[in-house]
Amino acid sequence: MEQQELIPHLFRTEYRKITAVLCKLFGISHIEIAEDIASDTFLLASELWGVRGLPENPTAWLYTAAKNKAKDYFKHNAIFNEKIKQEIKRSSSDISEIEIDLSDKNITDSQLQMLFAICNPSIQAEAQIGLALRILCGFGINEIADAFLTNKETINKRLFRAKEKLRVENVKIEFPPETEIHNRLETVLTTLYLLYNEGYYSSSQDVSLRKDLCLEAMRLTHLLLENKITNKPTVNALLSLMCFHSSRFEARTNQQGETVLYHDQDTSLWNKELIDKGEYFLNLASNGTKLSKYHIEAGIAYWHTHREDIAEKWDNILLLYNELLFIEYSPIAALNRTYALAMANGKEEAIIEAEKLNLKDYHLYHLLLGELYTGLNNIKAISHFEIALKLSKSTADKNIISTKIIKCGGKPAE
Repeated sequence: MEQQELIPHLFRTEYRKITAVLCKLFGISHIEIAEDIASDTFLLASELWGVRGLPENPTAWLYTAAKNKAKDYFKHNAIFNEKIKQEIKRSSSDISEIEIDLSDKNITDSQLQMLFAICNPSIQAEAQIGLALRILCGFGINEIADAFLTNKETINKRLFRAKEKLRVENVKIEFPPETEIHNRLETVLTTLYLLYNEGYYSSSQDVSLRKDLCLEAMRLTHLLLENKITNKPTVNALLSLMCFHSSRFEARTNQQGETVLYHDQDTSLWNKELIDKGEYFLNLASNGTKLSKYHIEAGIAYWHTHREDIAEKWDNILLLYNELLFIEYSPIAALNRTYALAMANGKEEAIIEAEKLNLKDYHLYHLLLGELYTGLNNIKAISHFEIALKLSKSTADKNIISTKIIKCGGKPAE
Protein backbone atom coordinates (compact mmCIF):
# COMPACT_ATOMS: atom_id res chain seq x y z
CA MET A 1 0.00 0.00 0.00
CA GLU A 2 1.36 3.43 -0.99
CA GLN A 3 2.02 6.09 1.67
CA GLN A 4 -0.81 8.31 0.36
CA GLU A 5 -3.22 5.41 0.95
CA LEU A 6 -1.57 3.98 4.07
CA ILE A 7 -1.80 7.02 6.35
CA PRO A 8 -5.58 7.54 5.86
CA HIS A 9 -6.06 3.78 6.36
CA LEU A 10 -4.02 3.78 9.58
CA PHE A 11 -5.80 6.90 10.77
CA ARG A 12 -9.11 5.08 10.44
CA THR A 13 -7.88 1.96 12.24
CA GLU A 14 -5.35 3.28 14.80
CA TYR A 15 -6.43 6.83 15.73
CA ARG A 16 -9.37 5.49 17.73
CA LYS A 17 -7.14 3.02 19.59
CA ILE A 18 -4.54 5.61 20.56
CA THR A 19 -7.23 8.10 21.58
CA ALA A 20 -9.13 5.57 23.71
CA VAL A 21 -5.99 4.46 25.57
CA LEU A 22 -4.88 8.05 26.24
CA CYS A 23 -8.40 9.06 27.31
CA LYS A 24 -8.40 6.22 29.80
CA LEU A 25 -4.95 7.29 31.04
CA PHE A 26 -5.72 11.01 31.33
CA GLY A 27 -9.36 10.80 32.41
CA ILE A 28 -12.59 12.01 30.84
CA SER A 29 -11.76 15.65 31.60
CA HIS A 30 -8.89 15.59 29.13
CA ILE A 31 -10.46 14.04 26.04
CA GLU A 32 -9.28 16.92 23.83
CA ILE A 33 -5.66 16.43 24.90
CA ALA A 34 -5.84 12.74 23.98
CA GLU A 35 -7.37 13.66 20.61
CA ASP A 36 -4.71 16.31 19.98
CA ILE A 37 -1.85 13.93 20.78
CA ALA A 38 -3.33 11.26 18.49
CA SER A 39 -3.83 13.82 15.69
CA ASP A 40 -0.31 15.22 16.13
CA THR A 41 1.08 11.71 15.88
CA PHE A 42 -0.43 11.25 12.43
CA LEU A 43 0.67 14.74 11.36
CA LEU A 44 4.23 13.84 12.33
CA ALA A 45 3.95 10.57 10.40
CA SER A 46 2.78 12.35 7.23
CA GLU A 47 5.72 14.78 7.49
CA LEU A 48 8.50 12.31 8.32
CA TRP A 49 7.39 9.38 6.19
CA GLY A 50 7.27 11.61 3.13
CA VAL A 51 10.94 12.52 3.66
CA ARG A 52 12.39 9.32 5.14
CA GLY A 53 10.09 6.73 3.62
CA LEU A 54 7.83 4.25 5.39
CA PRO A 55 9.14 2.64 8.61
CA GLU A 56 9.45 -1.14 8.77
CA ASN A 57 6.39 -1.38 11.04
CA PRO A 58 4.19 1.73 10.55
CA THR A 59 1.68 0.78 13.26
CA ALA A 60 4.38 0.22 15.88
CA TRP A 61 5.98 3.52 14.83
CA LEU A 62 2.70 5.32 15.47
CA TYR A 63 2.33 3.76 18.92
CA THR A 64 5.89 4.69 19.88
CA ALA A 65 5.42 8.24 18.62
CA ALA A 66 2.14 8.59 20.54
CA LYS A 67 3.79 7.34 23.74
CA ASN A 68 6.63 9.83 23.33
CA LYS A 69 4.26 12.72 22.65
CA ALA A 70 2.20 11.85 25.72
CA LYS A 71 5.33 11.77 27.89
CA ASP A 72 6.51 15.08 26.41
CA TYR A 73 3.17 16.59 27.31
CA PHE A 74 3.69 15.52 30.92
CA LYS A 75 7.17 17.02 30.98
CA HIS A 76 6.26 20.38 29.48
CA ASN A 77 2.81 21.02 30.94
CA ALA A 78 3.16 21.36 34.67
CA ILE A 79 -0.47 22.37 35.22
CA PHE A 80 -1.74 19.30 33.40
CA ASN A 81 0.73 17.11 35.28
CA GLU A 82 -0.37 18.55 38.62
CA LYS A 83 -4.08 18.06 37.87
CA ILE A 84 -3.94 14.40 36.96
CA LYS A 85 -0.89 13.05 38.75
CA GLN A 86 -3.14 11.57 41.44
CA GLU A 87 -5.21 9.81 38.79
CA ILE A 88 -2.26 8.03 37.20
CA LYS A 89 -0.66 5.33 39.28
CA ARG A 90 3.05 4.86 38.72
CA SER A 91 5.89 3.39 40.67
CA SER A 92 8.38 6.16 40.01
CA SER A 93 8.32 9.95 40.11
CA ASP A 94 10.42 9.98 36.94
CA ILE A 95 8.07 11.03 34.16
CA SER A 96 9.85 8.78 31.67
CA GLU A 97 8.67 5.77 33.66
CA ILE A 98 4.94 6.40 33.02
CA GLU A 99 3.45 3.25 31.56
CA ILE A 100 1.33 3.84 28.46
CA ASP A 101 -0.08 0.42 27.74
CA LEU A 102 -0.83 -0.08 24.03
CA SER A 103 -1.18 -3.85 24.24
CA ASP A 104 -4.04 -5.45 22.32
CA LYS A 105 -5.92 -6.20 25.54
CA ASN A 106 -5.67 -2.66 26.90
CA ILE A 107 -6.62 -1.18 23.52
CA THR A 108 -9.76 -3.35 23.41
CA ASP A 109 -10.62 -2.71 27.06
CA SER A 110 -10.06 1.04 26.66
CA GLN A 111 -12.39 1.22 23.65
CA LEU A 112 -15.11 -0.71 25.47
CA GLN A 113 -14.74 1.35 28.64
CA MET A 114 -14.83 4.56 26.59
CA LEU A 115 -17.97 3.27 24.85
CA PHE A 116 -19.68 2.86 28.22
CA ALA A 117 -18.50 6.33 29.29
CA ILE A 118 -19.81 7.94 26.09
CA CYS A 119 -23.14 6.13 26.37
CA ASN A 120 -23.96 7.80 29.64
CA PRO A 121 -27.68 8.49 29.95
CA SER A 122 -26.92 12.10 30.94
CA ILE A 123 -26.15 13.08 27.33
CA GLN A 124 -28.48 12.95 24.33
CA ALA A 125 -28.46 10.08 21.84
CA GLU A 126 -27.21 12.24 18.95
CA ALA A 127 -24.29 13.40 21.09
CA GLN A 128 -23.52 9.81 22.10
CA ILE A 129 -23.36 8.78 18.45
CA GLY A 130 -21.28 11.83 17.58
CA LEU A 131 -18.74 11.08 20.32
CA ALA A 132 -18.62 7.42 19.29
CA LEU A 133 -17.95 8.43 15.69
CA ARG A 134 -15.27 10.92 16.73
CA ILE A 135 -13.40 9.09 19.48
CA LEU A 136 -14.05 5.40 18.76
CA CYS A 137 -14.40 5.41 14.98
CA GLY A 138 -11.92 8.12 14.01
CA PHE A 139 -14.41 10.18 11.99
CA GLY A 140 -13.60 13.82 11.25
CA ILE A 141 -15.97 16.64 12.18
CA ASN A 142 -16.98 17.12 8.53
CA GLU A 143 -17.78 13.42 8.19
CA ILE A 144 -19.95 13.51 11.31
CA ALA A 145 -21.70 16.64 10.02
CA ASP A 146 -22.42 14.84 6.73
CA ALA A 147 -23.82 11.84 8.61
CA PHE A 148 -26.26 14.08 10.51
CA LEU A 149 -26.96 16.35 7.54
CA THR A 150 -25.78 19.44 9.39
CA ASN A 151 -22.73 21.71 9.55
CA LYS A 152 -19.48 21.29 11.44
CA GLU A 153 -20.24 24.24 13.75
CA THR A 154 -23.35 22.45 15.01
CA ILE A 155 -21.41 19.22 15.52
CA ASN A 156 -18.58 21.00 17.35
CA LYS A 157 -21.07 22.63 19.73
CA ARG A 158 -22.90 19.35 20.28
CA LEU A 159 -19.69 17.46 21.07
CA PHE A 160 -18.42 20.27 23.30
CA ARG A 161 -21.62 20.25 25.37
CA ALA A 162 -21.50 16.45 25.64
CA LYS A 163 -17.87 16.49 26.83
CA GLU A 164 -18.68 19.20 29.37
CA LYS A 165 -21.55 17.09 30.67
CA LEU A 166 -19.26 14.09 31.09
CA ARG A 167 -16.79 16.29 32.99
CA VAL A 168 -19.45 17.73 35.28
CA GLU A 169 -20.82 14.24 35.96
CA ASN A 170 -17.24 13.04 36.55
CA VAL A 171 -17.91 9.97 34.42
CA LYS A 172 -15.21 7.33 34.81
CA ILE A 173 -13.71 5.42 31.91
CA GLU A 174 -14.25 1.95 33.31
CA PHE A 175 -16.54 -1.04 33.10
CA PRO A 176 -19.70 -0.62 35.17
CA PRO A 177 -20.09 -3.01 38.10
CA GLU A 178 -21.65 -6.30 37.04
CA THR A 179 -24.75 -5.38 39.03
CA GLU A 180 -25.24 -2.35 36.74
CA ILE A 181 -24.06 -3.88 33.48
CA HIS A 182 -27.53 -4.73 32.22
CA ASN A 183 -28.97 -1.22 32.46
CA ARG A 184 -25.83 0.45 31.11
CA LEU A 185 -25.53 -2.10 28.32
CA GLU A 186 -29.03 -1.15 27.14
CA THR A 187 -27.84 2.41 26.51
CA VAL A 188 -24.72 1.18 24.71
CA LEU A 189 -26.76 -1.10 22.46
CA THR A 190 -29.21 1.69 21.69
CA THR A 191 -26.31 3.92 20.60
CA LEU A 192 -24.82 1.19 18.39
CA TYR A 193 -28.27 0.44 16.94
CA LEU A 194 -28.78 4.12 16.11
CA LEU A 195 -25.27 4.37 14.69
CA TYR A 196 -25.94 1.42 12.39
CA ASN A 197 -29.31 2.84 11.33
CA GLU A 198 -27.72 6.21 10.58
CA GLY A 199 -25.59 4.38 8.02
CA TYR A 200 -28.24 1.98 6.74
CA TYR A 201 -30.90 4.66 6.29
CA SER A 202 -28.52 7.54 5.61
CA SER A 203 -30.04 11.01 5.59
CA SER A 204 -27.19 12.36 3.48
CA GLN A 205 -28.16 14.33 0.39
CA ASP A 206 -25.83 12.30 -1.78
CA VAL A 207 -26.10 8.73 -0.53
CA SER A 208 -28.79 6.56 0.98
CA LEU A 209 -26.35 3.99 2.43
CA ARG A 210 -23.21 4.76 4.48
CA LYS A 211 -21.38 1.45 4.71
CA ASP A 212 -18.59 2.98 6.80
CA LEU A 213 -21.01 3.85 9.60
CA CYS A 214 -22.57 0.39 9.48
CA LEU A 215 -19.20 -1.35 9.61
CA GLU A 216 -18.05 0.76 12.57
CA ALA A 217 -21.25 -0.11 14.45
CA MET A 218 -20.62 -3.79 13.74
CA ARG A 219 -16.98 -3.53 14.85
CA LEU A 220 -17.93 -1.97 18.19
CA THR A 221 -20.72 -4.50 18.72
CA HIS A 222 -18.26 -7.31 18.07
CA LEU A 223 -15.93 -5.84 20.69
CA LEU A 224 -18.72 -6.32 23.22
CA LEU A 225 -18.89 -10.01 22.32
CA GLU A 226 -15.14 -10.42 22.84
CA ASN A 227 -15.51 -9.48 26.51
CA LYS A 228 -17.14 -12.06 28.78
CA ILE A 229 -18.80 -9.35 30.89
CA THR A 230 -20.65 -7.87 27.90
CA ASN A 231 -21.15 -11.02 25.83
CA LYS A 232 -24.90 -11.18 26.37
CA PRO A 233 -27.75 -12.65 24.26
CA THR A 234 -29.01 -9.15 23.35
CA VAL A 235 -25.57 -8.24 21.97
CA ASN A 236 -25.55 -11.37 19.83
CA ALA A 237 -29.05 -10.52 18.63
CA LEU A 238 -28.00 -7.00 17.63
CA LEU A 239 -24.96 -8.24 15.72
CA SER A 240 -27.14 -10.87 14.04
CA LEU A 241 -29.50 -8.12 12.90
CA MET A 242 -26.58 -6.09 11.54
CA CYS A 243 -25.19 -9.10 9.65
CA PHE A 244 -28.53 -9.87 8.00
CA HIS A 245 -29.02 -6.26 6.92
CA SER A 246 -25.42 -5.92 5.74
CA SER A 247 -25.74 -9.09 3.65
CA ARG A 248 -27.91 -7.09 1.24
CA PHE A 249 -25.58 -4.08 0.90
CA GLU A 250 -24.55 -4.77 -2.69
CA ALA A 251 -28.14 -5.35 -3.83
CA ARG A 252 -29.59 -2.35 -2.00
CA THR A 253 -28.09 0.32 -4.28
CA ASN A 254 -27.47 0.31 -8.03
CA GLN A 255 -24.40 1.56 -9.90
CA GLN A 256 -25.78 5.10 -9.84
CA GLY A 257 -26.09 4.99 -6.04
CA GLU A 258 -29.88 4.86 -6.18
CA THR A 259 -31.84 2.85 -3.63
CA VAL A 260 -33.15 -0.49 -4.90
CA LEU A 261 -36.29 -1.45 -3.00
CA TYR A 262 -36.46 -4.92 -1.50
CA HIS A 263 -38.71 -6.55 -4.11
CA ASP A 264 -36.49 -5.21 -6.94
CA GLN A 265 -33.17 -6.46 -5.52
CA ASP A 266 -30.94 -8.91 -7.36
CA THR A 267 -30.82 -11.73 -4.81
CA SER A 268 -27.66 -13.16 -6.39
CA LEU A 269 -25.85 -10.15 -4.89
CA TRP A 270 -26.81 -11.08 -1.32
CA ASN A 271 -23.77 -12.06 0.75
CA LYS A 272 -24.13 -15.68 1.85
CA GLU A 273 -21.24 -15.48 4.33
CA LEU A 274 -22.90 -12.62 6.22
CA ILE A 275 -26.24 -14.45 6.19
CA ASP A 276 -24.52 -17.47 7.75
CA LYS A 277 -22.91 -15.23 10.38
CA GLY A 278 -26.29 -13.70 11.11
CA GLU A 279 -27.74 -17.15 11.71
CA TYR A 280 -24.77 -18.06 13.92
CA PHE A 281 -25.20 -15.02 16.17
CA LEU A 282 -28.98 -15.45 16.21
CA ASN A 283 -28.52 -19.00 17.53
CA LEU A 284 -26.21 -17.69 20.26
CA ALA A 285 -28.80 -15.02 21.10
CA SER A 286 -31.30 -17.73 22.01
CA ASN A 287 -29.29 -18.59 25.14
CA GLY A 288 -31.30 -16.49 27.53
CA THR A 289 -34.74 -15.84 28.97
CA LYS A 290 -35.35 -12.28 27.75
CA LEU A 291 -36.76 -11.54 24.31
CA SER A 292 -35.52 -8.10 23.24
CA LYS A 293 -36.48 -5.98 20.27
CA TYR A 294 -33.12 -6.93 18.74
CA HIS A 295 -34.12 -10.61 18.82
CA ILE A 296 -37.37 -9.85 17.00
CA GLU A 297 -35.81 -7.49 14.46
CA ALA A 298 -33.08 -10.06 13.79
CA GLY A 299 -35.82 -12.63 13.17
CA ILE A 300 -37.52 -10.27 10.70
CA ALA A 301 -34.20 -9.63 8.97
CA TYR A 302 -33.56 -13.39 8.86
CA TRP A 303 -36.76 -13.99 6.91
CA HIS A 304 -35.86 -11.16 4.55
CA THR A 305 -32.76 -13.13 3.54
CA HIS A 306 -35.01 -15.92 2.20
CA ARG A 307 -35.16 -15.42 -1.53
CA GLU A 308 -38.58 -16.93 -2.23
CA ASP A 309 -41.68 -14.81 -1.63
CA ILE A 310 -43.53 -17.75 -0.11
CA ALA A 311 -46.59 -17.29 2.11
CA GLU A 312 -44.75 -18.75 5.10
CA LYS A 313 -42.08 -16.05 4.80
CA TRP A 314 -44.45 -13.08 4.92
CA ASP A 315 -46.75 -14.66 7.48
CA ASN A 316 -43.76 -15.08 9.80
CA ILE A 317 -42.53 -11.54 9.18
CA LEU A 318 -46.01 -10.18 9.91
CA LEU A 319 -46.23 -12.13 13.17
CA LEU A 320 -42.84 -10.86 14.23
CA TYR A 321 -43.82 -7.27 13.49
CA ASN A 322 -46.95 -7.76 15.58
CA GLU A 323 -44.78 -8.93 18.47
CA LEU A 324 -42.29 -6.09 17.99
CA LEU A 325 -45.03 -3.46 18.11
CA PHE A 326 -46.41 -5.08 21.25
CA ILE A 327 -43.16 -4.86 23.22
CA GLU A 328 -41.92 -1.53 21.79
CA TYR A 329 -44.20 0.45 19.49
CA SER A 330 -42.71 2.81 16.94
CA PRO A 331 -44.36 4.48 13.92
CA ILE A 332 -41.54 3.32 11.63
CA ALA A 333 -41.94 -0.32 12.69
CA ALA A 334 -45.69 0.04 12.16
CA LEU A 335 -45.02 1.42 8.68
CA ASN A 336 -42.69 -1.47 7.86
CA ARG A 337 -45.37 -3.87 9.09
CA THR A 338 -47.79 -2.59 6.44
CA TYR A 339 -45.45 -3.78 3.68
CA ALA A 340 -45.38 -7.25 5.21
CA LEU A 341 -49.18 -7.05 5.52
CA ALA A 342 -49.46 -6.25 1.83
CA MET A 343 -47.30 -9.22 0.91
CA ALA A 344 -49.20 -11.58 3.23
CA ASN A 345 -52.82 -10.38 2.90
CA GLY A 346 -52.92 -8.04 -0.09
CA LYS A 347 -52.56 -4.34 -0.85
CA GLU A 348 -56.11 -3.28 0.03
CA GLU A 349 -55.79 -4.33 3.68
CA ALA A 350 -52.32 -2.80 3.91
CA ILE A 351 -53.53 0.57 2.56
CA ILE A 352 -56.19 0.79 5.30
CA GLU A 353 -53.60 0.12 8.01
CA ALA A 354 -50.97 2.42 6.47
CA GLU A 355 -53.32 5.40 6.16
CA LYS A 356 -54.20 5.10 9.87
CA LEU A 357 -50.56 5.95 10.66
CA ASN A 358 -50.82 9.35 8.95
CA LEU A 359 -47.05 9.95 8.85
CA LYS A 360 -47.61 12.77 6.38
CA ASP A 361 -44.21 14.42 6.92
CA TYR A 362 -42.19 11.24 6.33
CA HIS A 363 -41.13 10.56 2.76
CA LEU A 364 -41.02 6.76 3.17
CA TYR A 365 -44.67 6.80 4.27
CA HIS A 366 -45.70 8.36 0.97
CA LEU A 367 -43.28 6.16 -0.96
CA LEU A 368 -44.90 3.05 0.54
CA LEU A 369 -48.42 4.31 -0.16
CA GLY A 370 -47.36 5.06 -3.71
CA GLU A 371 -46.18 1.47 -4.04
CA LEU A 372 -49.41 0.12 -2.52
CA TYR A 373 -51.65 2.20 -4.78
CA THR A 374 -49.68 1.37 -7.93
CA GLY A 375 -51.89 -0.81 -10.11
CA LEU A 376 -54.95 -0.12 -7.96
CA ASN A 377 -55.23 3.65 -8.33
CA ASN A 378 -52.34 5.17 -10.23
CA ILE A 379 -53.60 8.72 -9.71
CA LYS A 380 -53.32 8.31 -5.94
CA ALA A 381 -50.00 6.51 -6.41
CA ILE A 382 -48.57 9.47 -8.35
CA SER A 383 -49.87 11.91 -5.73
CA HIS A 384 -48.07 10.06 -2.95
CA PHE A 385 -44.90 9.66 -5.02
CA GLU A 386 -44.86 13.41 -5.69
CA ILE A 387 -45.14 14.17 -1.97
CA ALA A 388 -42.36 11.66 -1.25
CA LEU A 389 -40.23 13.41 -3.88
CA LYS A 390 -40.66 16.79 -2.16
CA LEU A 391 -39.90 15.39 1.28
CA SER A 392 -36.89 13.26 0.29
CA LYS A 393 -33.45 14.72 1.09
CA SER A 394 -31.39 12.13 -0.78
CA THR A 395 -30.57 12.76 -4.44
CA ALA A 396 -30.47 9.01 -5.01
CA ASP A 397 -33.96 8.58 -3.55
CA LYS A 398 -35.31 11.50 -5.59
CA ASN A 399 -34.10 9.80 -8.76
CA ILE A 400 -35.80 6.49 -8.00
CA ILE A 401 -39.06 8.19 -6.96
CA SER A 402 -39.08 10.20 -10.20
CA THR A 403 -38.75 6.94 -12.14
CA LYS A 404 -41.76 5.50 -10.32
CA ILE A 405 -43.85 8.57 -11.15
CA ILE A 406 -43.07 8.13 -14.84
CA LYS A 407 -43.92 4.40 -14.72
CA CYS A 408 -47.33 5.28 -13.27
CA GLY A 409 -47.98 7.67 -16.17
CA GLY A 410 -47.03 10.87 -14.38
CA LYS A 411 -44.83 13.69 -15.64
CA PRO A 412 -41.11 13.63 -14.88
CA ALA A 413 -39.97 16.00 -12.14
CA GLU A 414 -38.50 19.25 -13.34
